Amino acid sequence: MNTDLTFSSRRSPVVCSRGCVASSQPLASAAGLDVLKRGGNAADAAVAIAAALAVTEPCSTGLGGDAFCLFFNGNTGEIRGINGSGRSPRALTLEFLEGRGYTAEAPPSPFDVLNVTVPGAPACWCDTVQMFGSHKLSFQEVLSGAVELAEVGFPVAKVTAHHWAKWVAALRDDGKELGGDLLIDSHAPKCGQVFRNHALAKTLKELGERGKPAFYQGRVAQAIAYVISQHGGVMTLEDLSAHDSEVITPISTEYKGVRLWEPPPNSQGPAALLLLNILENFPLKAMGHNSSDYIHVLVEAVRLALTDALRYLGDPDHVTVPLETLLDKSYSRQRAQLISMDRAMEGLEPGLMTGSDTVYFCVMDSEGNACSFVNSTYMGFGTGLVPKDCGFSLQNRGASFSLRRDHVNCVAGGKRPYHTIIAALLTASAAESQKTQLLAALGVMGALMQTQGHVQVLLNMLEFGMDPQQALDAPRVHVEYHRKTDEWLVHLEDGVDQDVADELKRRGQKVEWPVTGHKRSQFGRGQIITLGDWWNPSVNQAECPTRVLWAGSDPRADGCAQGY
Repeated sequence: MNTDLTFSSRRSPVVCSRGCVASSQPLASAAGLDVLKRGGNAADAAVAIAAALAVTEPCSTGLGGDAFCLFFNGNTGEIRGINGSGRSPRALTLEFLEGRGYTAEAPPSPFDVLNVTVPGAPACWCDTVQMFGSHKLSFQEVLSGAVELAEVGFPVAKVTAHHWAKWVAALRDDGKELGGDLLIDSHAPKCGQVFRNHALAKTLKELGERGKPAFYQGRVAQAIAYVISQHGGVMTLEDLSAHDSEVITPISTEYKGVRLWEPPPNSQGPAALLLLNILENFPLKAMGHNSSDYIHVLVEAVRLALTDALRYLGDPDHVTVPLETLLDKSYSRQRAQLISMDRAMEGLEPGLMTGSDTVYFCVMDSEGNACSFVNSTYMGFGTGLVPKDCGFSLQNRGASFSLRRDHVNCVAGGKRPYHTIIAALLTASAAESQKTQLLAALGVMGALMQTQGHVQVLLNMLEFGMDPQQALDAPRVHVEYHRKTDEWLVHLEDGVDQDVADELKRRGQKVEWPVTGHKRSQFGRGQIITLGDWWNPSVNQAECPTRVLWAGSDPRADGCAQGY
């Protein structure tokens, strides 16, 4: 397979007036749009997309993973969400792992069965439709598009085929074979090859008919518990049956007249808000988009925000530092003062894997509702373990746990790990007595890139007047901590000027430039839908119809935005 990935196409933003979807797979976007046209709302369509992506992009997502969603109610202006992340098995304690010879310096392989946490995505799908859906379509009807894709088959898209093969190879390098449900003659499907997953179609049908019990009890739960026990894991039927979603109140921060909403811990949502709060103290627009000054300040702010997040955030039952402290504007000003144009030095405690493959997607409907949704199996196919006749792999989210006893994210039985996946909404700042005004649903997937991606695409619109597609197309920056060398690395995507890269090196940054081809996946894949063109400084908003939806889809993936 040609490993090159070039960007030779030009995309315009999708504009429409009734409903809009955006995802990383065209067939999944089509499934969501179909649900909207049949009378479903944004929540219904989001779950239809989630299920279709589980079929068409199983190297990034699926029933064996976790999910988070945020939902904006167009009638009330209320924003609520669902934490669909699962907990570790009750028997997975630090003492148990130490008894098997594992330490913080030598943890289990990322693909080890001990890193399976309870999949939360199926419950999140069910609860999203139940709590936020239109109730005009049955759950079976919402999942019908995904069932058809799994039964009839679909041609595998180009970027997906590359990552499918990459993660199959990674599992084999670790001495594991991905289950036959997700391969063709023991190989990853090639681009354009039609792939069918009858086992997954069966599982989706049962989920549609019976809801959560179809997954967390009975045939599927027994298959999960069995494959885990066969490989030396400790998850039980009781761990599975005890799972449920958590309804959450999203957290937010204000930035220059808008309010960014993110999920609370155990997600890393607060890191994005803290990063935005720090950057508020700098004249970013005057610096110029992707200039050396802009990127230098961004890099240093990311380092500070991630350091705080990885040091203080995790399962909310175990967090000791109040969120109010981290998100207080005065605290952000103190952090901003550490940034100079010379160098800000701040170490990072180790403890979190940085690899990830995830799907982010969003929907807006004709009633003014919006659903921002993220779904993931963490690293590719997760552990690569496939329960018999189920058609999906089990996540390895437990690899996010630390084995350091005094760490907030230290492994424990029945605990949720620090979670990288986040979904976002954007509203206009308003007094408490006023109805909240929706501006956008947005997100960028990709482990610790997600907080950086959320903020970069948001600033592209807010500070630099880019439309949603331009905001996603623009070259991005990825700041990464490298444990082995104890260094922060700055990856600059092709399109950032060479003189900018050279100047950053002169200032002491460890720079990789230019990042090209499939290596661009590290910059994440995002989607944006906006209500109106509020980001356009040349337009008199009072004269423009705010009911027009504008959407973009990341060119680093196979997907698209669609509307009607």
